[in-house]
Amino acid sequence: MQATDVIIIGAGAAGLMCAFNTALRGRRVLLLDHANKPGKKILMSGGGRCNFTNLYVEPGNFLSHNPHFCKSALARYTQWDFLELVGKHGVPWHEKKLGQLFCDNKSSDILDMLLAECDQAGVELRLDTRIDAIEASGHGYSLSTSAGPLACESLVIATGGLSIPTLGASGFGHQVARQFGHHIWPTRAGLVPFTLTDPQLKNLCTELSGTSVDCYAQCGGQGFRENLLFTHRGLSGPAMLQVSSYWNPGDTLEIDLLPGRDALQWLQEAQAQRPAIELKTLLAEVFTRKMAGLLCECWFESRPLKQYNPPQLDEIARQLAAWQLTPAGTEGYRTAEVTLGGVDTREVSSKTMESQKSPGLYFIGEVLDVSGHLGGFNFQWAWASAYAAAQYA
Repeated sequence: MQATDVIIIGAGAAGLMCAFNTALRGRRVLLLDHANKPGKKILMSGGGRCNFTNLYVEPGNFLSHNPHFCKSALARYTQWDFLELVGKHGVPWHEKKLGQLFCDNKSSDILDMLLAECDQAGVELRLDTRIDAIEASGHGYSLSTSAGPLACESLVIATGGLSIPTLGASGFGHQVARQFGHHIWPTRAGLVPFTLTDPQLKNLCTELSGTSVDCYAQCGGQGFRENLLFTHRGLSGPAMLQVSSYWNPGDTLEIDLLPGRDALQWLQEAQAQRPAIELKTLLAEVFTRKMAGLLCECWFESRPLKQYNPPQLDEIARQLAAWQLTPAGTEGYRTAEVTLGGVDTREVSSKTMESQKSPGLYFIGEVLDVSGHLGGFNFQWAWASAYAAAQYA
């Protein structure tokens, strides 16, 4: 049996970060993953450029049944700390918008940086390794694996959630947590596109597939001003992904297609100043000509503005500024960027990430019931929770 100080299961963002920071304390670290390559989600993130953190990280950017849990780790390892690491390796980056930081080149710059740190710190990385069983022993944990029996003092679970199973995501981390007595909050897909079944709405989305518009979307008491993207399956884009984390089946979305302006006032002023202009012509000044025409076909007959009475104009404004629809569902884990729910953080130390049920067992990253907004927040949670655990594992 190979024995070591610390075994970390999962060579993604959190696992890699935890591995080298733990090894820097002089601990012998073995990092395991069932995949044939490390950091697969890092490589595909941010459209291949890895939105690795955000300039404006606040606890309010995270969802959890225990909203205070994330505060300690986020305060002890900040976005500035990660930027210092990025700078040390000379990785070029830029701010895209809203504080979102991306690599100038490729996501592999971040993965290569983490692997280089692991190599320098003496971390042993073992891929293509299946974990068959885990048992608590007198001085830690013993593991039955496809590479033979292993033993360790501290065991760190960094296996992520259920999102994007094609990259190897599974419920393994939740199974381990349950085995050692932890409660798991029900999981569902977050930061995920919506699907529609209403024939009229689906036809509208299909016709406008690929069209992106600025909007303000709200649901569940939360709202986001970002772009909405029509797809042949429904609605996507940053606004929809953000609000999806607050949506539950049967909930209604409200979308303002004219954010930043008073829709009724805009229509009234246009009616007074240009009474002969057709509604779809006016809408084409804000949207594409095709979208303007389709909105009129769907919602209201297009005619010269002078032909609309005040109640009709009010109804048009309401439809544009408070479009209400009930999605059929979401695209699920297949395309979700995060998994909502997970290991109950009331049973985990916010200082050390150690289980309060089983000493020497740690949980970091997405396996925990902490999910960030779109925009680099989930990576920052991976870095921060991993660093916290690394100081104690």
